[in-house]
Amino acid sequence: MTDSVVVQTPPPLIPIDPSGADRHGEAARMRELGPVIRAVLPGDVQTWVVTDYALLADLAADPRVGRDWRNWDALRRGEVPEDWPLLSMIRLNNAMARDGAEHRRLRKPLTRTFTRARVERLRPRIEEIVNTMLDDLPNHVGPDGVVDVRKHYAYPFPMQVICELIGVPEAWWPRFRELIDTVIRADTTAEEYLTTQQERHELWQRLFAMRRAEPADDLTSAMIAVNGEDDDTLTDDELEDTLWMLVAAGHETSISLIVNATRALLTHPDQLALVRDGDAETWSKVIEETLRWDAPVGNFPARFPTEDITVGGVTIPKGDAILAPWSGVNRDPAKYGPDADRFDITRPNQKHLAFGGGPHVCVGPALARLEAAVALPSLFGRFPDLRLAVDSAELTAVPSIFSNSVTSLPVYLGPSRD
Repeated sequence: MTDSVVVQTPPPLIPIDPSGADRHGEAARMRELGPVIRAVLPGDVQTWVVTDYALLADLAADPRVGRDWRNWDALRRGEVPEDWPLLSMIRLNNAMARDGAEHRRLRKPLTRTFTRARVERLRPRIEEIVNTMLDDLPNHVGPDGVVDVRKHYAYPFPMQVICELIGVPEAWWPRFRELIDTVIRADTTAEEYLTTQQERHELWQRLFAMRRAEPADDLTSAMIAVNGEDDDTLTDDELEDTLWMLVAAGHETSISLIVNATRALLTHPDQLALVRDGDAETWSKVIEETLRWDAPVGNFPARFPTEDITVGGVTIPKGDAILAPWSGVNRDPAKYGPDADRFDITRPNQKHLAFGGGPHVCVGPALARLEAAVALPSLFGRFPDLRLAVDSAELTAVPSIFSNSVTSLPVYLGPSRD
């Protein structure tokens, strides 16, 4: 009698919809297939997906799994095209794409300058920007009485905040928005990707030259000033990618958080009633439940095991890519119970992975929460009769693997409460 050989059946291979049209439905269907599956990204690039909250949280903190794209075997073998647009979120020279000592070296100047105290000092300016934009919002109402609060409020507000913080000249803001959009969109062409990479490089180098000649009270000047202390020197390319990450993430995450929270409240009148009867702490619960229920980041690439690992009974080979479905696992019934799909600001367990986890956890949650904590109550306080102008099913998702939101949020403002 011969010994039996156990052969592991490969998980199914699932295409990821680049349009994001049914992100939560897609996440639920993947979860039903198992805690670990294989998926195909646009461009026929394969990746693993961990669909279980607890497993993904552990994976994010696992020292055997890093973010350094140099460990991606498919890229090294030339199986990923050099002009693949999604590389803009992977092949970076900053802390997000390094591990161990290199990660700490690259992250240190940012954590020393982009502090919670610096963020909190922004509150008066954030309040000023919000009030100015709310004053102007009725001027954007169309003949049908409708205004897009994403386009005229949630979109420009965080861009202004992050650009002022970093020191990006105001004349550059519109182009920075366009460049970030090409990074986020799933329909970006290879030519657009290459053009974006070159143009944003040129803009950052111009900004560095300006701030070295004339330092200002901004994050770029502060990072240049501390660069090289303790013998931890960042090259200009590393400094550029660090600040680019901050602009892109700080802009896109806050947009989606504000839009998703507004949409959630307008489509859940029972929850909105709780908010109107509540206080500042209630708004904090709105923000945390939105981050859980409709996280700003849908899927984020990529992590790469430095050795073969077993996750949920499935072996993921060394050097393969792993996609993190942050918005998907935040509705995992194994974590949140059978009502995980329900938006409920009274939910006792609001812990989530909206900002990732492990050593590569996002550096900007304090800013995103502060912006939402000012923008949301100000919007609903100024326009207490705010309501959607279309059925929620008619809203179109942002066509993106990464961003989880909608392209517009048309509303009727109603009378203003000055």
